Amino acid sequence: MPKPHGFTYEVRHDRTVVITHQGRAAGTLRGGRADRFLAEVESGDSQLVMARWTGSYKFGNERTARDHPRNRR
Repeated sequence: MPKPHGFTYEVRHDRTVVITHQGRAAGTLRGGRADRFLAEVESGDSQLVMARWTGSYKFGNERTARDHPRNRR
């Protein structure tokens, strides 16, 4: 599976975090969730963290899994 890419995030003046993927809004975090996200994104692979927090980490392998002989009927 390819590594996630194209994610960016912006911290607004009210500590709201807006995560975008290729220019489109993918998620908004407020309060404690935003604080946990910021701590995690600074300590790890930021692209992977943003993909995980937005739920977009699965893209890319669905077609491969569907075509696997075990999943054919």
